Amino acid sequence: MERTLQKPATLEQAMELGLRKEEFDLITEILSRTPNFTETAVYSVMWSEHCSYKNSILWLKTLPKDGPHMLVKAGEENAGLVDIGDGLGCVFKIESHNHPSALEPYQGAATGVGGINRDIFTMGARPIAQLNSLRFGNIQHPRTKWLVKGVTKGIGDYGNAFGIPIVGGEVFFDDSYNQNPLVNAFSAGIIDTKRIISATAKGPGNPVFIVGSATGKDGIAGAAFASKDITEDSAQDLPSVQVGDPFMEKLLLEATMELAETDAIVGMQDMGAAGITCSTCEMSAAGNVGMEIHLDKVPTRQENMLPYEILLSESQERMLVVVKKGKEQVVKSIFDKWDLHAEEIGVVTDTGRIKYYMQNELVGDVPAESLVLGGGAPQYKRDYIEPAYYQEFKKFKISDVACPNDLAKVGYELLALPNIASKRWIYEQYDSMVGTKNMSTNRPTNAGIVHIKGTNKALAMTVDCNSRYVNADPEIGTMIAVSEAARNIVCAGGEPSAITNCLNFGNPYNPESYWQFVGAIRGMSAACLKFKTPVTGGNVSFYNQSVISGKEIPVFPTPTIGMIGILSNKERIMTLDFKQKGDLIFLIGDYTEDISSSEYLASYHGIKASSAPYFDLEKEFSVQQAVKGLIQQELVNAVHDCSDGGLYVSLVEMSLPRELGFDIVTDSEQRLDAFLFGEGQGRVIVSLQEEKEEQFIEFMIESGVNITLLGHVTKGKFQVDEEPFGNVREAKKIYDSSLENLIEN
Repeated sequence: MERTLQKPATLEQAMELGLRKEEFDLITEILSRTPNFTETAVYSVMWSEHCSYKNSILWLKTLPKDGPHMLVKAGEENAGLVDIGDGLGCVFKIESHNHPSALEPYQGAATGVGGINRDIFTMGARPIAQLNSLRFGNIQHPRTKWLVKGVTKGIGDYGNAFGIPIVGGEVFFDDSYNQNPLVNAFSAGIIDTKRIISATAKGPGNPVFIVGSATGKDGIAGAAFASKDITEDSAQDLPSVQVGDPFMEKLLLEATMELAETDAIVGMQDMGAAGITCSTCEMSAAGNVGMEIHLDKVPTRQENMLPYEILLSESQERMLVVVKKGKEQVVKSIFDKWDLHAEEIGVVTDTGRIKYYMQNELVGDVPAESLVLGGGAPQYKRDYIEPAYYQEFKKFKISDVACPNDLAKVGYELLALPNIASKRWIYEQYDSMVGTKNMSTNRPTNAGIVHIKGTNKALAMTVDCNSRYVNADPEIGTMIAVSEAARNIVCAGGEPSAITNCLNFGNPYNPESYWQFVGAIRGMSAACLKFKTPVTGGNVSFYNQSVISGKEIPVFPTPTIGMIGILSNKERIMTLDFKQKGDLIFLIGDYTEDISSSEYLASYHGIKASSAPYFDLEKEFSVQQAVKGLIQQELVNAVHDCSDGGLYVSLVEMSLPRELGFDIVTDSEQRLDAFLFGEGQGRVIVSLQEEKEEQFIEFMIESGVNITLLGHVTKGKFQVDEEPFGNVREAKKIYDSSLENLIEN
C-alpha cells in the first residue's frame, strides 16, 4: 500500500470535525493505521448523520418499499422511481435544507431547490414540477419575517430562473420553529424507463469526470454542519452555506439531457452533501469498484485549495460522471457546447478503495464500502422514552373549553390566522406556469396536477404534514400525514402511487426526541401499507432544535410526506370550487365531537396541550375509496377534504373561487364549535347537482360510508342554522390579505 505523506490526525481534530472517540477508533481499525487529517475529514462528513443516517437507518429499513408501481426502491439510486405506464416513469424526491436556511435563508432555500432538481435529472429525468414544505416561527417576530422573505425569494428566484413550475406546497407557523425553520424541497420528473442513468461506477479503466461548475470553498463541511445544533454562535458557520447559480443549473440540465441520449455514460451522481467525497465513495461502493482521483485536476474557483477543502466543498451545480473509455470526446464536446467544465479527474479501479492524489502525492486512501450508508458506516439504535407531556396532552377534555357565543366572528378570526389564511403572498413569487405542463394553476385543486405530454394522463402531487398532530401523538399524527396526502390526491381525481419523506426531528441522542422519530416511522409504515404507497426514499434531518442559553428546544416533529398519484384520464381532474347556486352540499365520513389539536383550540383558545384529533385508518381508507368512485362516475362536481380549520374553513375555500356561498344545517345534538372548527379526520365535502342526489345516495349506501346532507350552495352568503355567518366578499378580503399584512407590517 502506498503511504500517505500527511501526518496522522489527532483525536482532538477528529472530535472537532464531529466524530466521536469510538468512531475515530473504528476508523483506525478499518485502515489498520491512524487516519491523516484529510481522511479524517472524509470520514467525518460521510459518517455524519446527514450522509450516513447512522441514527435512523435501522428504523428506515422497516418502512414498506414494495408497491404496484415501483421501478427503483429506496436507497438504490439518487431518487425513487415509479411506473406511470406508456414506457414512462416518474422520478421524485424530497430533501431538507433547514440549517443553511436558518443562517442565510436566500441561498439556503435556493440551493435546496437546486440540489433536489439535480437528484432528478442526474437519473436522466427531466424535472416537470416542484413543491415545497416550509415551517417558520412566530410571524410577529422580525427574524421570522426576515426568514420568510429570504426563503420565499430564494425558492422563487432559483426555481423561476431554472424554469420548472412550482405547483403546490404548504406553510406552517409555530413558536417551536423560531430559531430553526424547516425548508423541504420536492421535485418530480419524467423519464423514459429504458434510459435510466444509474449512480453506479463500473468498469476498471473507465475515466471519471467532474462536470458543471467550478469548485469553491462554499459549503465546506455542510453535511457535518447539518448534523449539529443551531446555536447563538451558528452565524460563524456561514461558509457551510452553499451559493447557487440557477442559470448554470439550467445549462447543466440541458447538457445532461443531451448526454443521456448517447451511449457514453456508465454512471452519474449529483454532488450534494459532502461533494466529491460522497459521489466518489457512493458510486464506487455501489459498483464494488474503486477510484483514483487527482484533486489538482478539479477546476477550482480559489487558488491553493487544500485537499480536504476540494473534497468537502459543496459548491453547487456539479456532478460526477463515469464515462465509457473511448467516449471521452463525446462528453467534452457536449459540455463545451453548453460552456461547462468537463474535466477528467480520475479512473475507475478494481481495488474497492478510493485514492485521492494532489500533485501526484497520495493524500487519502480509504475503502469505499467503509464510508457509505448500509456499508461500514456505523448504525445505531438509540434509546427512546415516552415524554411526560404525552400523557398530559391526553388528559384534555372538550368540556374544559367553553363554546364562544359569536361563532361567525370566530370563523373570521380563523381565516386571518397565518396557518389558515391564503399563502398567496408566498406562492405569487413562484412561477407556476413555466413549461406549460401545470394543469392546476387556474383550477383550484386539492393537489398539484401536471400534464404528461404525449399521453392522456396527468400526475397529481402533494406535500403534507400537520406537525401539531405529530407532536401530540407521533404515530397517529404521521398516519394522518400520509392519509391527508392520499386524500388530497384522491380528491383531485388521482390514484395514490408512492411517497417520499423528509423526516425533520430534534437531537437523536435525546431519548424523547428519538421516541417521536420511532413513533413517526411506525405510523408511516401502517398508513403506507394501507394505501399501498411504498416509501421510495427521502431524507432524515435531525438536530432541528435551538440551543438557547444552554437549553435545548426542539421543533415540532415534522415527518413531511411527499406523495405522487396518477390520473389515468386527465379529463377527470376534480376541482374543489362550488360550481353553481342550488347545488347540494354533503359531508362524507363520520362527524366526531372533537377539537383536539385544532387550529381553533391552539390559536383561538391558546390551548397547546391536547391529544391528536380523531382518526381511524380503516374509515379513512373507506372514505377515500368512496370518493374515487364518486369522481369516476361523475356524480359530484366539487370535492374538498376537511383539514386545517375544519368544516367551516373548507366550505369557505370552496366558496371563494367563484364567489359563491353556503347555507348549512348542523347537528343540534353536537357542539357547534366542534362541528364547524374541529379537525377530526376522514371527512370530505362534496357538492352535486340536485338531479344527481338519488344516484349519489344509492352509491354511498352501497359503499357503507356515512353521509350527511349539510345544505346547499348560495349566491354568496354564508349561513349556519339560519344564522348569518358573513359573506364571500368579506371572507375573501380577510383570507387573501391577512398573511401579507402580517409579513409586511
